[in-house]
Amino acid sequence: MGQIMDNGYTGCLIGSLVGSGSMQARFLDEDFAVAPQIAAAHVEAIAEAGFKSIVCNRPDSEDGAVPHDEVQAAAEAAGLEFRFLPVVPGEITEDDARNMAALLNELPKPVLAYCRSGGRCTNLYAMVQQTSA
Repeated sequence: MGQIMDNGYTGCLIGSLVGSGSMQARFLDEDFAVAPQIAAAHVEAIAEAGFKSIVCNRPDSEDGAVPHDEVQAAAEAAGLEFRFLPVVPGEITEDDARNMAALLNELPKPVLAYCRSGGRCTNLYAMVQQTSA
């Protein structure tokens, strides 16, 4: 298993090879990164890469979603904090942004958020930044 972590942030990637699959995350700032769908098998590498918390922004009902409770169990076993804040693509609300901001204030950092592609996590984080500016 190889890993690279460079949180000199903007545009930096971590890549962790896990079994036959791979997981890549992109830092949006020094304490927050986004990733596409992860599985329980990725959590050990995520912890080894230095993350302290994981946030799932993907509803369990989406096609191809790994049930969040599987990832949560692996995260807790690895000593990571885990929160489930599902948001629907194209329908992110101000309440979603407020809830995400509250999570980011309470969780140990760095935080990895994931959804299907990482896109809605990025959009949600942008809304958090706009409301806190």
